[in-house]
Amino acid sequence: MSEREIPEQYLEGYDRILTEVAATGRRLTRDELASRRTLGEQAAEAGYGLRSLVIAHLAAAREAWPARGEDAAGALAAVQQTVDAFAEGYERAQRLAVRQEEAARREFIDDLLYGRSDLGRLAERAERFGLRLSHEHAVAVARGPVAYEEGDPVPRQVERALITRFGNRSILLTTKDGRLLCIAPGHQQDVLTHFAKQAHAATDGGQVAVGRPQPGPGGVVQSYEEALNALEIAERLGMDDPVLRASDLLVYPVLARDRQAMADLVHNTLGPLTEARGGAEPLLDTLTAYFDSGCVAAEAARRLSLSVRALTYRLERIHRLTGADPGDPAHRYMLQTAVIGARLLDWPDSAAA
Repeated sequence: MSEREIPEQYLEGYDRILTEVAATGRRLTRDELASRRTLGEQAAEAGYGLRSLVIAHLAAAREAWPARGEDAAGALAAVQQTVDAFAEGYERAQRLAVRQEEAARREFIDDLLYGRSDLGRLAERAERFGLRLSHEHAVAVARGPVAYEEGDPVPRQVERALITRFGNRSILLTTKDGRLLCIAPGHQQDVLTHFAKQAHAATDGGQVAVGRPQPGPGGVVQSYEEALNALEIAERLGMDDPVLRASDLLVYPVLARDRQAMADLVHNTLGPLTEARGGAEPLLDTLTAYFDSGCVAAEAARRLSLSVRALTYRLERIHRLTGADPGDPAHRYMLQTAVIGARLLDWPDSAAA
């Protein structure tokens, strides 16, 4: 059946209505309008195009057009009423279909990211959205200054940029908890790199984290959680890199895995800093800048807007309070690990430490 071959069932009663209107000049009744809306819904559900349906109505109107002396103006008004009611029903069915599709997509994404569905069934549903979960997948997560929802300008802008460059390469873009997400096959790192670039720009300098490629239906969940953890670590440690890769941050989850052990290390190593005038925070910032600058005093001083002499005084103060010398390689690892732990545990502000 070609697109223009519309079954007669979607025009049922149409010629009778036109004939009666031409003879009496009446308008369509409420029941007649309702029947046209119902036929419009049925035609939309059957997948016929609205343009072809309107053409079919106009062709039928031409065949049933009133003879000379009958009410042509009334017949024209009836055609307008009929097509309008039919299109209303058609559009109503389409809106419902879109809402159902959006709900199904959102349910699938929730199940995919939280692992709440049977993996076999999840893999079947994934193919509908262009994913083959038997392969490796990686997830990139972008956060910006505001929360984003499906259909917002920013997600649409990023999606257009990826589709323009890569087409439909088994990529799924969505939003979750106000963040932008891109799920792509694990071997297509160029897709995630481009997503990170576009998302960073579209979110006015937002930060993007990329999880490692993971295999199987559960791999998407693992990669997604890695990306979220990378964003959390970056926030706690004050990292401002535009793109974070979970593979580069593996040491931090390892350090944080035994929270109690990390809390003990922080308390025993850095606890004496709380006795300093002004509290521990300035000295903790000093250690952070010193280690981040590769233990180069001049660079650390520049980052803290201090003189090298003032920085050296602070390092000596830390040595006196803790008994550990930041400049001594034997002490440096313990101090640096404790500083990382303090940032991860939000010490000294957090009572958990």
